Amino acid sequence: MRQSLYFLLLLVSLFVSCNNKKDTPDVSSIKIKLTTHRFEQDLFAADTNNIIPALANLIAQYPSFGENFLSTILGIDPKTSPDTTALYVKGFISGYRTVYDSSQKLFADFKPYEKQLKHALQLVKYYFPAYKIPANIITYIGPADGYGDILDEDALIIGLHAHLGKDFPLYKTGSIEETYPAYISARFTPEYIPVNSMVNIVSDMFPDKTEDKRLIVQMIEKGRRLYLLNKLLPETGEHLLIGYTEVQLKDSYAHEGTIWNFFIQNNFLQVADNNLIKNYVSEGPKTQELGEKAPGNIGSFAGWQIVKKYMKKSGITPDSLMKTDVEKIYQEAKYKP
Repeated sequence: MRQSLYFLLLLVSLFVSCNNKKDTPDVSSIKIKLTTHRFEQDLFAADTNNIIPALANLIAQYPSFGENFLSTILGIDPKTSPDTTALYVKGFISGYRTVYDSSQKLFADFKPYEKQLKHALQLVKYYFPAYKIPANIITYIGPADGYGDILDEDALIIGLHAHLGKDFPLYKTGSIEETYPAYISARFTPEYIPVNSMVNIVSDMFPDKTEDKRLIVQMIEKGRRLYLLNKLLPETGEHLLIGYTEVQLKDSYAHEGTIWNFFIQNNFLQVADNNLIKNYVSEGPKTQELGEKAPGNIGSFAGWQIVKKYMKKSGITPDSLMKTDVEKIYQEAKYKP
């Protein structure tokens, strides 16, 4: 019986995957310019015996990101003297040399990721032609307990230190685990480069303004972002889009009715208490009330399913979806798994 159920789930998964590919528009004619710049290579190649002029050259080469790297990513006060800044940067280069070396082995060729990101940006342009897409990719190495992937005015900025594989030793150290617990660092893999980049794009296009709103509003708001993310990354597994393992996603689908009934039976949907809401639409290792194996962010999963059902009925464009009143989506979806 268990093998039959697994086979059925596999067939469903394959069907959904094929469906997604069939529905993906041909965007090969959409021309975009996307250039990759390896900031980390230029930084770690700097002559540390002449670091002050080397930094000046680096900032001249990366006029916007270079300054932000020093002040925001490394946290160096712009008023700090050049000598002190030089010492700090030399210390960072020395301390992160192993991380850099590991990143260069793993990302010796960044072309596959550039190709994925280019296709995703072509889809952004297809669905949202007025949006100004970035023309550059900048890769960098920064402190492991700091920033990861960032969206700048004209660049997708990729923190390679946050994509070295979930078992990379640095992620297991105490100071890093305090900032990024295991359920987060489990996603510190190369396959999350396009996911994180498109999450940043979606957030830029549609800033989330649902704080203090009812749970059902926040669920659907998260759900339509996941739906849009799926449209921009049609070849990417759904489990990556929501940050689950494949097993967690399969179990969530298998218990979809139980998950929805949990919200209904507890009268949670109309609750506006953020202390309660954050347990269901925010990052977390699990949803305790649904069992030890139930993943966190389960409300976003349910909201995603509501949006999918609404979109099957309405047939509207992703742009229209993002402009549609959340209450209308909820009422017209008539979601009852």
